[in-house]
Amino acid sequence: MIKVLVLHGPNLNRLGKRETDIYGQMTLEKLNERLVSKGREWGIEVQCAQSNIEGELIDFIHQAEGEFDYIILNPGAFTHYSYALRDGIASVDIPVVEVHLSNVHSRESFRHTSVTAPVCRGQIVGFGTLSYELALAAISAWVQGSADDHKG
Repeated sequence: MIKVLVLHGPNLNRLGKRETDIYGQMTLEKLNERLVSKGREWGIEVQCAQSNIEGELIDFIHQAEGEFDYIILNPGAFTHYSYALRDGIASVDIPVVEVHLSNVHSRESFRHTSVTAPVCRGQIVGFGTLSYELALAAISAWVQGSADDHKG
């Protein structure tokens, strides 16, 4: 069975409470439940973790090697400046899909650049919590061989 680690970065523990006009009403707990359920439907084991601490996210990524086949990562604000997180992603042989709830390209200019995206397999932005499901769907398609296997 394919195993996917979903990593939520800083402030995502506040989903459903924080800036709901941007990030929506769904809590992180409900989102994780939905992802585990959707994964089960598609024959994918999904495990989720969240941290507000950059080093913990890097540790999760390092520890995933040999345990998980893919990572879905919402790096939150670390997206825009964390070269340490970027290097952590680059240091493992696991495809990573970067996701964002909001369309970071239509927001403040400092959000327009991702230092993590260049070392990720792909990036999905702007679809709210559906961004995570779209990443899971992409992984499912890659595994089934029904998606273009272009590595970017």
